[in-house]
Amino acid sequence: MQFPPLQNDTFLRALMRQPTDYTPVWLMRQAGRYLPEYCATRAKAGSFMGLATNVDFATEVTLQPLERYALDAAILFSDILTVPDAMGLGLSFAAGEGPRFATPVRDEAAVAALAVPDMGRLQYVFDAVTSIRRALNGRVPLIGFSGSPWTLACYMVEGGGSDDYRLVKSMMYRRPDLMHRILAINADAVAAYLNAQIEAGAQAVMIFDSWGGVLADGAFQHFSLAYTRRVLAQLKKEHEGVRIPRIVFTKGGGLWLEQIAASDTEAVGVDWTVNLGEARARVGDHVAIQGNLDPNVLFADPDQIRGEVARTLESFGVPTNEDGSCAGHVFNLGHGISQYTPPESVSVLVDAVHEYSRRMRAQHR
Repeated sequence: MQFPPLQNDTFLRALMRQPTDYTPVWLMRQAGRYLPEYCATRAKAGSFMGLATNVDFATEVTLQPLERYALDAAILFSDILTVPDAMGLGLSFAAGEGPRFATPVRDEAAVAALAVPDMGRLQYVFDAVTSIRRALNGRVPLIGFSGSPWTLACYMVEGGGSDDYRLVKSMMYRRPDLMHRILAINADAVAAYLNAQIEAGAQAVMIFDSWGGVLADGAFQHFSLAYTRRVLAQLKKEHEGVRIPRIVFTKGGGLWLEQIAASDTEAVGVDWTVNLGEARARVGDHVAIQGNLDPNVLFADPDQIRGEVARTLESFGVPTNEDGSCAGHVFNLGHGISQYTPPESVSVLVDAVHEYSRRMRAQHR
């Protein structure tokens, strides 16, 4: 598949710990409800799934934040629950509520019926990846993504979001055999799904372990990290001669940073509870770090936003190690952007990251 040459590869270079002129920035959930143009397109689509399953709409909303802001990457507009939906669990989004599954996986029969879905059922995602990549016209790289096996299992067993994860943790402790079967199927499905996104045009991929941080130490390694590693072991490391960097983000995973970094990944995402300088020291120089501004900083005044950006960049430090090698940093929020965020605050953030990181490098030379 032929695409226009990439004009801005700063994001990919940072992930691969190569020199960059500035720190690249993109935002989790950057195409979302805080943008009025997104809300208008979603209204036109009629529903969230109407938006996500329509190639033209998914392309349109993916590019919307790039029209406003000088972001260094685009991320596919989709949902982490497309994979279990393709398994036949019946995903829906009620107005004002989160996702729901019509048929949760809660007993032996439901677990036995699970299988890696036919990737043809997710063709709309791969078509969107190709469409977005073409529409970007080489402006910035495109990130593909999936939920982690554990995070998908949480939704599949709970039937939707949860405050206490009682059902999924009950299964995990009472019937670990069932939980391991779900996770193994999820891992193989996620690997196939991400590989298909890479073949369709994704230039980096990210695994969102959004609920890994709700697990106890020991359980995290056994039920989350082991299966994220199973995904990574199956992922394409390059496509058509070009490296495809991988990012693993575990929200609440700061305790296990070294273990996550020891997985076969190019970058580790961290939330706002982690000090970036300490994280850099802990993971060494073999992985890049992505993060980690508190999304609520974007409700502060412009000067306060700039100050927090500077503090975050200073926390990581200049991305050149003493031996001259690079320690990659991709600036991001510590989790997804709030739907209530003022759009003008994002302009302040993106410009501040670029300006301050250039200044840091100039002072270091």
